[in-house]
Amino acid sequence: MLPILDFVKKLFRIDRAPATPGKALEVPQGSGPRVYSRSEHTISRNSISENALKVLYRLRKADFQAYLVGGCVRDLLLGYEPKDFDVVTDAHPEQVRAVFRNCRLIGRRFRLAHVHFGPEIVEVATFRGRSEEIGEGDRVLGSGGRILRDNVYGTIEEDAWRRDFTVNALYYNIRDFSVVDYVGGMEDHRAGVLRLIGDPEQRYREDPVRMLRAIRFSVKLGFTIHQSCAEPLHRLAHLLAGVPAARLYDEVLKLLMSGYAVQTFEQLRHYRLFGALFPETEACLAQEPEGFPLTFLAKALENTDARLQENKGVAPFFLFAALLWEPVRAAAKARIEEGDNDVFAYQEVANEVMGRQLRHISIPRAVGQPAREVWMLQPRLERIKGVRPFKLLTHPRFRAAYDFLLVRAATGEADPELADWWTRFLGADDAEQRAMTREGGGRRSGRSRSRGRRGPRPPRATQNAGD
Repeated sequence: MLPILDFVKKLFRIDRAPATPGKALEVPQGSGPRVYSRSEHTISRNSISENALKVLYRLRKADFQAYLVGGCVRDLLLGYEPKDFDVVTDAHPEQVRAVFRNCRLIGRRFRLAHVHFGPEIVEVATFRGRSEEIGEGDRVLGSGGRILRDNVYGTIEEDAWRRDFTVNALYYNIRDFSVVDYVGGMEDHRAGVLRLIGDPEQRYREDPVRMLRAIRFSVKLGFTIHQSCAEPLHRLAHLLAGVPAARLYDEVLKLLMSGYAVQTFEQLRHYRLFGALFPETEACLAQEPEGFPLTFLAKALENTDARLQENKGVAPFFLFAALLWEPVRAAAKARIEEGDNDVFAYQEVANEVMGRQLRHISIPRAVGQPAREVWMLQPRLERIKGVRPFKLLTHPRFRAAYDFLLVRAATGEADPELADWWTRFLGADDAEQRAMTREGGGRRSGRSRSRGRRGPRPPRATQNAGD
């Protein structure tokens, strides 16, 4: 009989052949881990946060097991600098708090310990155990198998099998500086494969956000989603409707504000997940007016990536203004063609579209209100005679609205001459600006004609944290 280690290696080699759709890799539990010694991996303590090392060593000194786990180990192996360092241990949360005076316990679904070092927080979790029965111990499952609360503690092996992707289930052992692998994560890491642990459909049903995480990690890491994990995505997108809207807001920010928004957007649409998050936008994107695809959103996301790569900030309200612009523009255009005042049409449609979107993603008011203002300023940017341009310059959201106009013009959706006029106006001195507003560049001024309907003036915006 082959030794267990040889059996596992052989199993990995076999699985490197093209995968059978719907079939996931199953490493026999209880077979023990594959331990990679310090000479077999590239992780150095010099790359680990000093405070994370303090937590690891202090837990070891208190006779507890202590490992780095998850994304930080995965990223260190790739040569990236992790954003944060997560620690796991056999100590229970209350025991962790007893070791660290600078510790706070948080969470209900997952009880965690946060060890504070000034602005840096090192998260410490207790090994999670396996519990198959609903309501057993401190585990609570909702309808459809989704985990609502789970504080069942166990061993490091049980903890590994409960994690989502194999490459996120690698443990760095501070005792001997080895990497411990129970689920074949190192093999997948080296092959550039993103694979769920266990049955993919069951894992997605337990937590549908894993579908979004699969997209995010595959794009960020440049990994290929294993066929068994990619196949269910098209069928299970509807499960995202059962995820709290506030949680989906956070996930969208992670997806689209990490510097890979364009590829992420394309992958979300390919697997039909984008429509579950932004159904009205997806409905618009599925149409091609006069045979031309709508390119505004792709251009806006491209600009977002460029700013992040240049270490410039991106306002979430601008991102959501871009994500929802197509349904706003289409509905406002229809009302204007019916004779409505253009400013009033955009104001009314902005509120309606944002209201419907909130059923899917809980966009905070500090983000949603500035996004509305960016939309409502678009028709006002067309009024370039008289004092209107000068008044518009004082609006708190003018600069964002101007940038929005530039993206629209770059994709042919707005008049490039109008965008050029505003660019020249902003760079002109007082005398030149007065001359430009007298000429008006042939643009219209005053209110649009409407069928006996006059819209209220848009509400005055105030500066907020969304800037």
